[in-house]
Amino acid sequence: MSKFVYSLSVIAFGLALGYLIQVAAGRGRIRLPLSIDALRKSLQRGALLFVNPVAIVGAVWVVNVGSVKLAALPLVGVFALLAGGALALTAAKLLNLGHKKTGALFGCGSFTNIGSVGALVCFVVLGEAGFALVPIYKMFEELFYYAVGFPIAKYFSGKGAAEEEGTGWRVKRLLRDPFILTALASILIGGLLNFSGLERPAFYGALNRILVPLGTVMLLTSIGLAMRFRRVRGYLRESAAVAAIKFALVPILAMALAYSAGLGTVEDGLPLKVVLILSSMPVAFNALIPPSIYDLDLDLANSCWLVTTALLIVVLPIQLWLVDSF
Repeated sequence: MSKFVYSLSVIAFGLALGYLIQVAAGRGRIRLPLSIDALRKSLQRGALLFVNPVAIVGAVWVVNVGSVKLAALPLVGVFALLAGGALALTAAKLLNLGHKKTGALFGCGSFTNIGSVGALVCFVVLGEAGFALVPIYKMFEELFYYAVGFPIAKYFSGKGAAEEEGTGWRVKRLLRDPFILTALASILIGGLLNFSGLERPAFYGALNRILVPLGTVMLLTSIGLAMRFRRVRGYLRESAAVAAIKFALVPILAMALAYSAGLGTVEDGLPLKVVLILSSMPVAFNALIPPSIYDLDLDLANSCWLVTTALLIVVLPIQLWLVDSF
């Protein structure tokens, strides 16, 4: 119960803080030194380029990464994204949705909040060892979004393939993205330190107990700064479908694949527990980007994001019970 309360408190605090700042600034109650958009991007840069990389290096430094079976972990991560998108397209067909709603629903079914909420839950429930496996699980996440997710979403906008924003262009931009390069460098440095045999400084464990929640709060505050409450009531069917995909169908499929890959025999099933948590996270805020830039149904995406994030209050206790049952 304490882990549930702590995780939910950090998540709620970050989102609420960002939203309250947005509302207060919009009403002239406070004057910010930066625009809302600039503040949001600064928080994201600070978390993704400094706070999270330092935490990842320290966690990977001490985790047991010797098993070759861990190579299957990022493949399971990509599979979960693919499965979520495919199931969303199936749901859209069953619900008889139009193209713009289908494109938005695809992103909601596929794009998953792994880096902020998922990473925090893994750290709180599984400790540094579990947190160290998060960047490995999500290693190909951004590549999938740019090379697969965005083009599919764009297809449903009716605009066809982008000339200057085609898949090749997106992949090239991805390879130059400082956030991706920093994340990969963090894993590499941590892995080199791990294999070097050097002992990690004693203070690092206490430092990570500060850095991991701090990084989550910074990212969620940036999300709260852009959060919009729109017509959720008009999208209850779609939100329910996405919730079933996110919290039931994808975890079952991802766990089955992870188990068949032998991840249950590594470190007393630790990778399997990580897959359970990360494959059953809510819609990522990134799912709102394709509807915004491709003229899809933004209200649908916003509603699915809000509903699945709110459902964490129900999902987190179930996750904790399942992890403890392994």
